[in-house]
Amino acid sequence: MPPISVPALKVATWNVNSIAARLPLALRWLEETATKNARPDILCLQEIKCVDAKFPTEAFAAAGYQSYLFGQPTYNGVAILVREELAGEVSGEIQKNLPSDAEDAQRRLISVNVAGLQVVNVYIPNGQAVGTEKYAFKLDWLERLKDYFDSNCDAAQPVLLCGDFNIATSPLDLYSVTEWEGKNLYSEPEKQALEKIRQWGFNDAFRQLYPDKAEAFSWWDYRQAAFRRNLGLRIDHIWITDSLKPNLCEVVIDTEPRKWERPSDHTPVIASFEF
Repeated sequence: MPPISVPALKVATWNVNSIAARLPLALRWLEETATKNARPDILCLQEIKCVDAKFPTEAFAAAGYQSYLFGQPTYNGVAILVREELAGEVSGEIQKNLPSDAEDAQRRLISVNVAGLQVVNVYIPNGQAVGTEKYAFKLDWLERLKDYFDSNCDAAQPVLLCGDFNIATSPLDLYSVTEWEGKNLYSEPEKQALEKIRQWGFNDAFRQLYPDKAEAFSWWDYRQAAFRRNLGLRIDHIWITDSLKPNLCEVVIDTEPRKWERPSDHTPVIASFEF
């Protein structure tokens, strides 16, 4: 893989919890970030909850983005939006889902090479509750994600893994360890499965810059006034391989969209790089 071919990149991840419901917010966010010189060059979306034909491709094109889609009706679905200025920097095959997935599998992964950076956008299964079939599916999916990196990627190259991981990785990522210890989203088996993926060659970009920062959350339940009380979790992550560490300048969890009317329960996370 050649070196990164642009001088700078901003990569964002956001679980929008239905693009049909959240399109006005997404467009507003892109417009507002543009006024702050913080507009992402690459925006990775999860839970778009629509088939490709119903994705608002034209609206995002009008906002200056090319859309790469892997959607399904009602549930799941992922997309990567790339600024039109970088459209010529997209190369290679678009990976959709894990190679071991069946044709009708839930659509949870899309990967695009942009300017020499392999961007892997994932919506890791929620798991529902420890001991359930959905929890077992989550662990199996994580194991197969690790196999995907083993067989298809090179940790010595610039690879960025981002998305809704549905796992908090440390006590700093929880509003209450007592509340979450041993439960889905913070149980040992899922943390260990995710740690194996990290050990493949990834670094948590946020923790690279803020190793001890607490109460920096990306998700808050809609119930119990969780956002107002800051009862959140940091489960939306941007991970990078070692070759990107010297280029990492900033990681921001932008809580503003969570304050808007009819928000997603997640908020965007943005990593900035200079090359």
